[in-house]
Amino acid sequence: MELTLVTSAFCGACSRTRAVLADAARFLPDATITEIDVAQDPEAAESLDIRFTPTVIVRDAAGVQVFRAEGVPTVPQVLAAAVKALPEGAA
Repeated sequence: MELTLVTSAFCGACSRTRAVLADAARFLPDATITEIDVAQDPEAAESLDIRFTPTVIVRDAAGVQVFRAEGVPTVPQVLAAAVKALPEGAA
């Protein structure tokens, strides 16, 4: 499963979102966390249809998006999304 955090330099909420993902990752040892800065990689941000920062996207092992949050999600929201990203029968 992949957790993608899309950020920008002027985004104060992005640091709070990093902390939320770090807390959630303690319970998700197999998760990969990727951060994309919209200024550094505008093509990636455009391909993901990013309108706000922070945006968190959770994808399953096949790369299918199962969750998207614009703004700061809670740890329980991220963990619930992670359950959706697990293979059937793994939860």
